[in-house]
Amino acid sequence: MKFASTIRAAALCTAVALLPATTAGFAQVEGRASPEFARLFATYQRIKASYVEPVEDEVLIRGAIDGMLGALDPHSAYIDGNALERLNTMIDGNYQGLGISVQMEDGAVKVVSPFRGSPADQAGIKAGDYITHIDGELIYGLEIDQAVSQMRGPAGSDIELTIFRAGREDSFEVVVTRGVIELEPVTWSLIEGNVGHIQVNEFSADVGADVRRGLMELQEEATGRLTGLVLDLRRNPGGSLDEAVALSDLFLSEGQIVSQRGRARRDTIFYDAETVYRGDVAEGLPIIVLIDEGSASASEIVAGALQDHNRALVMGERSFGKGSVQTLLPLTRDSALKLTTARYYTPSGRSVQEGGIAPDIRVPQLSDPDAERRQRLALRESDLRGHLINEVGVEDEALTRDRLDDPRFQLTAVELEEMGVDDFQLDYAVRTLRRTAGTNIARN
Repeated sequence: MKFASTIRAAALCTAVALLPATTAGFAQVEGRASPEFARLFATYQRIKASYVEPVEDEVLIRGAIDGMLGALDPHSAYIDGNALERLNTMIDGNYQGLGISVQMEDGAVKVVSPFRGSPADQAGIKAGDYITHIDGELIYGLEIDQAVSQMRGPAGSDIELTIFRAGREDSFEVVVTRGVIELEPVTWSLIEGNVGHIQVNEFSADVGADVRRGLMELQEEATGRLTGLVLDLRRNPGGSLDEAVALSDLFLSEGQIVSQRGRARRDTIFYDAETVYRGDVAEGLPIIVLIDEGSASASEIVAGALQDHNRALVMGERSFGKGSVQTLLPLTRDSALKLTTARYYTPSGRSVQEGGIAPDIRVPQLSDPDAERRQRLALRESDLRGHLINEVGVEDEALTRDRLDDPRFQLTAVELEEMGVDDFQLDYAVRTLRRTAGTNIARN
């Protein structure tokens, strides 16, 4: 998410402040407003005069705002009070709750992704699950903020979730103990064979610097030179556009990283290499980027940039397909608009919207027995009601999921477990780097 500059935010705040919310204020602007606004005002008057019960202005205005934003794409929203506070705590990377990313789908709460190592992840909650009840109470039809607020709570407290999972006949209950979710944006480890593994879990502040520090520590820990690097962006829902640019710039020494293009000239921006970091900090080191259907937004910017510049080989599953930029535009001291202001494009001019990033090598997660079923039912940008259309034009086959059988990927989850492999995608990436040590594995 990109934050508006102080000047832009102040300008918008002033403009919105000029829109009166009272009956007298509406009367002042009615005469010079468009016919559409006059129709809105007439509806407001009829409700105030004739509805079976008195209705507060605050309720009607909030409903009108939600209705306007609901007519746009699924990522634009009005945020105030607790919701704005929750957004700020998420940006800071510290809150108390379950550690789970959810999305409303036709009135139901659907899990986009549990954060790695979070209470939800440890309790076995999986992407694609539907949460139908919280502590026995049906939550179908609630606003997303209401459902999220019920899932939040003090660390150490228990919450019972009723889960519906595709492939199972009956729903089931899971008890999750809330924790302090101190999201570690970046973690790293050295894998046998001098292969570095850096996980980027979300794009909050200083992700680029953290990845750089992780790479330096891995190089010091390795016996000799690193053989290769796995940059793991799976289940990463995105975050700061600036941090996506910074992370990409670590491994690129020239060319464009990403461009964003909006209606207003100020929303059309080109981001180039060498603006955050000088040179390629891992020059000559083979890189594999892992993505899946939970890799969205900022994750797709990084994967697309490194793929287009042939700096990395992309493996895994097709990404989520969120190719739009949201700007947080303050309205008042405790309210803001999260508004879609631009689309972004990879260096070669590809729009990620709808189609996502296609991996150079599709590698299914064979170690998960439910992976194929969840792939068929996975929620992506193209599944969201009201999503932006890819105006560049994506071929139909680019929006379908690859179901072709690959002779390399025939092992079952049970067989892999017996072999000691609990993450097949990572294992396959590491084995690829070991086999190709010292060569450029990126596509030509």
